[in-house]
Amino acid sequence: MKTEFSLTQLANPDIAEADRILRACVHCGFCTATCPTYVLLGDELDSPRGRIYLIKEMLEKDKPPTQEVVKHIDRCLSCLACMTTCPSGVNYMHLVDQARVRIEQQYTRPPAERALRALLAWVLPRPRLFRASMILARLGRPLAALLPTSPDPGNPGLPQRIKAMLALAPRLLPPAGPAGGSVFPAAGPRRGRVALLQGCAQQVLAPRINEAAIRLLTRLGIEVVLVRDEQCCGALTHHLGRDDDALARARANVTAWLGEAEQGGLDAIVVTTSGCGTVIKDYGFMLRQDADFAASAAKVSALAKDISEYLDGLDMPAPQQRSDLVIAYHSACSLQHGQKITQAPKELLSKNGFVVKDIPESHLCCGSAGTYNILQPELAGKLRDRKIANIASVRPDMIAAGNIGCMVQIAGGTSVPVVHTVELLDWATGGPRPGLNGADQVTQKT
Repeated sequence: MKTEFSLTQLANPDIAEADRILRACVHCGFCTATCPTYVLLGDELDSPRGRIYLIKEMLEKDKPPTQEVVKHIDRCLSCLACMTTCPSGVNYMHLVDQARVRIEQQYTRPPAERALRALLAWVLPRPRLFRASMILARLGRPLAALLPTSPDPGNPGLPQRIKAMLALAPRLLPPAGPAGGSVFPAAGPRRGRVALLQGCAQQVLAPRINEAAIRLLTRLGIEVVLVRDEQCCGALTHHLGRDDDALARARANVTAWLGEAEQGGLDAIVVTTSGCGTVIKDYGFMLRQDADFAASAAKVSALAKDISEYLDGLDMPAPQQRSDLVIAYHSACSLQHGQKITQAPKELLSKNGFVVKDIPESHLCCGSAGTYNILQPELAGKLRDRKIANIASVRPDMIAAGNIGCMVQIAGGTSVPVVHTVELLDWATGGPRPGLNGADQVTQKT
């Protein structure tokens, strides 16, 4: 794609990076076939190729984003399926991230939307506030039916977004998991030492996921530490275009994790939420212009491993029991497209005694995408329903996924138990049977 940036513009490292990305695009349109919003809406501007044109024009003219640009960028899930499909290697992720920052800095949203986005950016990365908000949301759920429906589902207003938030709130919250600063020694001879990302929403909604990871890792001879000064990874605010907040969190985490590595050594920073993992693996890029943190951030990105990626490098023992449970494996977008991890989770489940089924249209997003199912509830709901119909076609006993956002999104539309991949692996090697937030435990078929 031909670009027309001035030399002055290209002196800006972000514009230079955008120019490199744009020039890689050859207009082929392969991305449209795998873009969830284009599949739903059939609008070229709601495809990666269309959004690339909008971003190119906005950056070249160096003008504030228009309402039309904002509408179509906001509809992007950042699922990154387009990057898996693209034959030219266009890094759409870095381009749309840059567009979101510009929108946040230069576009004035309606007051109610500004307030909602500010609330999400403040509450979600803070587990104590998030827990309190979930309690309030549970109390407010009966009022959801009183909220008006949107006359234009494609452009949801505040009532529809509040209704979506209330619908996502769980009926019960589990007890808090282990606190930062905890160290879990290896069972038997120590084979390694890792930091386990504590997460934000996950530690409130499903602390059982990290508890399963800790049991499994220590059983395999890995010492696990929850780093005391760790913060939210920054993914939530990063995707809202609030990069000052996201980069500050990234710097704090780089300092905390490398400090832990210097004291006790770390083989990896293990992540059980793939949306977080994708961003942590990108710290090196995000902080590339920070002279004080660029090298350290690159080290952290190299240390970051998804739990399935890390386990795939260990010699796991044979499962204690075989199972004929049929597991529908949902491949989170941030894992399959963001981190290019596709086979390891399925192979681990299969080797540990489960019958693993691929889901039709597995490349399409479930509609969770961080805060997307709150900010774009109509589109997110359609994607969830499509995902659940595809899952139902393989008639599973359980659904496995590697991302808490996907788990909550899918669980909202099905009675089939939705669990994390690591919970099943923990069960297969001696841990408890998994269930969804205290739901009835699944029993093995006879």
